Amino acid sequence: MTCAFVFPGQGAQTIGMGRALAEAYPAARAVFETVDEALGEKLSTLIWEGEAADLTLTANAQPALMATSMAAMEALAAEGISIDRAAFVAGHSLGEYSALCAAGALSLADTARLLRLRGQAMQSAVPVGVGAMAALLGLDFETAAAVAAEAAQGEVCQAANDNDPAQVVVSGHKAAVERAVEIAKGKGAKRAVMLPVSAPFHCALMQPAAEAMAAALAEVTITAPKVPLVANVRAEAVTDPEMIRALLVEQVTGSVRWRGSVQWMATAGVTEFWEIGAGKALSGMIKRITREATTRTIGTPEDVTAAKG
Repeated sequence: MTCAFVFPGQGAQTIGMGRALAEAYPAARAVFETVDEALGEKLSTLIWEGEAADLTLTANAQPALMATSMAAMEALAAEGISIDRAAFVAGHSLGEYSALCAAGALSLADTARLLRLRGQAMQSAVPVGVGAMAALLGLDFETAAAVAAEAAQGEVCQAANDNDPAQVVVSGHKAAVERAVEIAKGKGAKRAVMLPVSAPFHCALMQPAAEAMAAALAEVTITAPKVPLVANVRAEAVTDPEMIRALLVEQVTGSVRWRGSVQWMATAGVTEFWEIGAGKALSGMIKRITREATTRTIGTPEDVTAAKG
């Protein structure tokens, strides 16, 4: 059975995530220690004992989710399951960094620092209240993209996340996104709801963050991943380090093509997807994209034990 390892994005974070893995596996605990050291603060304390509102801040959530995913990878490795088990890796938005770290393309410390910077840059790119995001449910991507274009009216409104056949997220100026919600309802959307996010991710308003990431990524060593990365903005496999560097910059303002990425992996023979880290959101999307696929979540010691079996 051919499998892919996939890594969650923002929204999957919960207080306490990864703690049981760290208690059960010394190598998993070492991941959190390395991330704490790289950031010069006890992010692990926030993850395990902090306030949900603080963990939800983009600059905290991004490295925290990556650390939890890498802790799960170390737990798997301790049980004899390595990255080589996967034919491909992929991640949803920030999860792409987790995927690259898991595949050995980025060091853990560099990944933590990049995601802290990415979170800060994405948060500061647009003043609070200027941008927004909304989920359009029950519309296909082409219809949702047309809704976004109609709603723009000279402002920014783009299809930001193509998550699954019936869920597209739009992003841009707040008024334009609000218009998109109303237009979508008129086009037959089952639901169209504003999302509780702190910034309009994956649209042209993120250009200042893209420039910040370009500068940061230029200073970081990226090596060829041990397993090909199915990149968000391409929805196909890449292995060239310089291409990966460019796509990570493009990803900040570009659409997350998750539906296309999963379809590409399924066409390439993947029949099983392992969601590594916090939550189960990707598994739900994957089942809606390709009904033939099986999914498995790896977020607790019990999950790791079951995978070993």
